[in-house]
Amino acid sequence: MRLLLTSDTHVPARAKGLPRELLAAVDEADAVIHAGDWTDEPTLDLLESRCRRLIGVYGNNDGPPLRRRLPEVARARLAGLRFGVVHETGAATGRERRCAERFPDLDVLVFGHSHIPWDSTAPGGLRLLNPGSPTDRRRQPSCTFMTLTVSDGALHDVTLHRLPPRDRPARR
Repeated sequence: MRLLLTSDTHVPARAKGLPRELLAAVDEADAVIHAGDWTDEPTLDLLESRCRRLIGVYGNNDGPPLRRRLPEVARARLAGLRFGVVHETGAATGRERRCAERFPDLDVLVFGHSHIPWDSTAPGGLRLLNPGSPTDRRRQPSCTFMTLTVSDGALHDVTLHRLPPRDRPARR
């Protein structure tokens, strides 16, 4: 099973639309996970229309319309692994311990908020993944998203994709 992980798209404040590289990866994915801060409903509508399966949550910048459509925490079993999705996990210091305590029933937790890519494993085995942001690099060298495969109850080929600088208009 091929997964695409993204978060913090912040359309239209940070970009007019999603980068074409991300949309191409959406089309290849069996499931897309979005860890919040969409900021507009058309982006949710777009991904719902293009994805085979979309698992998403709302973030701190998402208003009432998105909060009505999305949960704060989402859970899904994908190819034998128990996934969870949440926008915020708090400070980096102590993150693994806090998340392992909060989500003892998960194998993988996808989160966003910081726009900083993250890949770590908590004591006990919980894998924590933050794909960064495809539209707002903040203090990072580039905008990012992640892809991975899941088979036989394990993650494989976890890849952080770094997007080129936007010297061309983003497309929807």
